Amino acid sequence: QVQLVESGGGSVQAGGSLRLSCAASGRTFSRYHMGWFRQAPGKEREFVAAINRSGGNTYYADSVKGRFTISRDNAKNTVYLQMSSLKPEDTAVYYCAVDRSGQYAAALSLAADEYDYWGQGTQVTVSS
Repeated sequence: QVQLVESGGGSVQAGGSLRLSCAASGRTFSRYHMGWFRQAPGKEREFVAAINRSGGNTYYADSVKGRFTISRDNAKNTVYLQMSSLKPEDTAVYYCAVDRSGQYAAALSLAADEYDYWGQGTQVTVSS
């Protein structure tokens, strides 16, 4: 079991920046791929970004490409999401998640049901 705790959410104006953090428990963090998802009111949870176990490979949703950067620090058991040029449509609860397939597969997962553990979420609100 891996426990995840997100932090760094808040309210910003359009064009602003935020950095989300997700701290993981346990000693197996470096074996897993990690992802960020978001869910806006009345909408389904959607993929935002993913990073492989070493941090050497990343993938982004088209809607955030060029504005968001996912990174990780395996020594600190933490994954980050740097968000810049924020737009009102980025408003959502942001979740980090663990993909245990990183132990044996290189491919990054984009579907929420392929992730095994989830944090509680952190709210990001972008005003125009």
